[in-house]
Amino acid sequence: MSKAKASPTEEILPTEIDSQTAENFISEKHIGDRIKRLRLKKSMGLVELGKHTGLSASFLSQLETGRVVPTLRNLARIAMVFSKDLSYFFETEPHSLFRIHRQKERVRLPQSGTDDPTYFFESLGYMVPDRHMDPYYAEFIPVKKGQDVRPHVHAGFEFLYILKGELEIRHGDQISVLEPGDAVYFDASTPHAYLCNGKAPAVALIVTMHQPPAAQPSMGLRPMGAIHRPLGGSPVRPAGSAAPVRAN
Repeated sequence: MSKAKASPTEEILPTEIDSQTAENFISEKHIGDRIKRLRLKKSMGLVELGKHTGLSASFLSQLETGRVVPTLRNLARIAMVFSKDLSYFFETEPHSLFRIHRQKERVRLPQSGTDDPTYFFESLGYMVPDRHMDPYYAEFIPVKKGQDVRPHVHAGFEFLYILKGELEIRHGDQISVLEPGDAVYFDASTPHAYLCNGKAPAVALIVTMHQPPAAQPSMGLRPMGAIHRPLGGSPVRPAGSAAPVRAN
């Protein structure tokens, strides 16, 4: 009696995975790097991890540097120490965000919404998609006589650091003058404006964050704003004093 032939769906085809392909697959998962990151995050040494897993410190060191390939049993031991599932070591890693903005590639733009700008700016984050903050390099030029400086508002917060010159900051009913080394952090939903306070342009780094501020109970408080001076600088005072606040 002849043997029945296997159907095409039951036929087992011989396969062979190239050893180099397998090595590349393992290498691309960066298993050793992932183990090392978990260990360092817990401030754990190789000897201590060895005590928890039953693996020698020398083996773990070779594992982290990619000189040996772990078995699933050993990888499971390590995963359990850090309360991770075994699949953690094989999931696709998200790409880390890193963008360089060269000075020669930036575009200098004038203040928007006016034909007579009082400042020019360059975006330092224009190449970053879905960014959570907007950094700028800004140059404020001396204001002409009779030139109107209009305040503006936007949701979120703003940080400004003075690099050169003097810059007057108007925030609500508060007026302050910042000098090189001074910084200010304020609620951008309060009307604010900038004004070059000298004969030479003022230069600053500005970072805006556009998320709306958390709801605050109304208690008759002044608009949020804090000036940070270098050591020895003078404190902030509200407008209404004889002159704007200046650093010593």
